[in-house]
Amino acid sequence: MSKLFQKLLKIQEAVLGLSKNKKGFGFDYVTGNKVLDYIKPLMNENGIILKQEVLSIDNIRVDYATKNGNKSEMNSKVMMKFTWVDCDTGEKDENLFGANGQNDWDKGVGSALTYGERYFLLKYFHIATDQDDIDNPDRKKEIKSAPVVEKEKAVAPIDDLKKALAACKSVEELNSLYKSMDKPTPAMIELFATRKKGIAEKI
Repeated sequence: MSKLFQKLLKIQEAVLGLSKNKKGFGFDYVTGNKVLDYIKPLMNENGIILKQEVLSIDNIRVDYATKNGNKSEMNSKVMMKFTWVDCDTGEKDENLFGANGQNDWDKGVGSALTYGERYFLLKYFHIATDQDDIDNPDRKKEIKSAPVVEKEKAVAPIDDLKKALAACKSVEELNSLYKSMDKPTPAMIELFATRKKGIAEKI
């Protein structure tokens, strides 16, 4: 089996989901910085890098009226290639991806690149976010079947986290607990992955 895909699977198993940490246009969403805060240490640990290449850029001027007058921005459509590289074996996995970004004239491309990187990582690893994401036009109300985890548990020490994990009897309850935590440490992520594996083996 591919060594690179085995390493990518380890990352996918470690990150169960990410709670949203920023509000924009009236909706909450996960920032690129938060995604990288979780993914990059796991990439380093497994000895893989993500090479990014810009294949094409299409810029379209957008003019619109605001309450403060007329405004012009640049809508940039960027086609990209993301390549996973295993630094131990040299094995590669190439992926094409596209993104749009609209911002001031000198920032449209940067917005598209940032947006593309964030969503490539979220979609590649199937990282769950809430259904009312800024990019989800339906924005359905979330149906919570798992018990609500008190905020204090998000900052509880390892021993308390182990007790909370032991109380989770399903993957849904485990995901609910994970999403309630602001920023789990690598040790905590490892505990979640171990508990998830244990639940899966009992099913």
